[in-house]
Amino acid sequence: MSEENKSAPQPLPSDEQLFDELLEILDLKQLGELEFEGVSKDFVGPRVFGGQVLGQAVVAASHTTDRPCHSMHAYFLRGGDIRESIRYVVTKVRDGRTLHTRQINAYQKDKLIFTAMASFASKELGMNYQAEAPEVHAPEDYATDLELLGGMPMPSQLRDRVMRPRYVQLKPLQPNNPFKPEKLEPHQAIYMRAHNAAKKELTPAIHQGLLAFMTDYMLLGTCLLPHGISFWSGHPLQAATIDHTIHFHRSFDATRWLLHDMKSDVTAATRGLAQGQIWQDGKLVVSTQQEGLIRLKED
Repeated sequence: MSEENKSAPQPLPSDEQLFDELLEILDLKQLGELEFEGVSKDFVGPRVFGGQVLGQAVVAASHTTDRPCHSMHAYFLRGGDIRESIRYVVTKVRDGRTLHTRQINAYQKDKLIFTAMASFASKELGMNYQAEAPEVHAPEDYATDLELLGGMPMPSQLRDRVMRPRYVQLKPLQPNNPFKPEKLEPHQAIYMRAHNAAKKELTPAIHQGLLAFMTDYMLLGTCLLPHGISFWSGHPLQAATIDHTIHFHRSFDATRWLLHDMKSDVTAATRGLAQGQIWQDGKLVVSTQQEGLIRLKED
């Protein structure tokens, strides 16, 4: 190969290619009746993206029951290595008439990196109530995060990573310069979707896995807003998700725009807690909560 060809820029992957790669992450290999294997990918760097593990855990447990997940409570115990596959071991804790309960443990090289409890329930009719939906413009009125970032000056050593193609489409409603963040109220919202360009048929478990993947975007960052700090601002920040909770209230389509409305009420003792509500077509479909480590190393 000539030197000219070696240095030629590679064509950017299409939305369809990116979506297919995301589906491959959720296409687990079955090792046994209750044991599955998932591959890892560089979504945020050499450590496994928490959303990847959340999505794979939901799908792994879904393979052991015929009911959709309604809640999952997860703990991240160790950072994962994207060079290694992840083995998911599901335990059938209880199969009741109303609820099926599962425990999911994730291992890399026999080290436990993640554990979760998930509950599954059949759909039933019952009482209905929800809070008022946020009053926001349609997603078409907002720019993607890549469009916004492309117009910002940034350190040259970060540009390739910051501007690389996204596996999901993100549209922030309150754009903030992550390289020079201001102190803001701890509240933000984002439109998000997995872009199914080819209109492929997906199971309810895959829709839940895709949304679980997306819930790890920006939740912990909400806790940083009142401090005028971001993951890209150059502060000596140590940050990692500790635990993550998802409640699935209603059916949804993860390939259509969803609004994730997030807030944080407290940062204390080197931890931050954020909550989110996810809306589609005016319906509250999912609630989220995440606690994470946020420590300035100089402290």
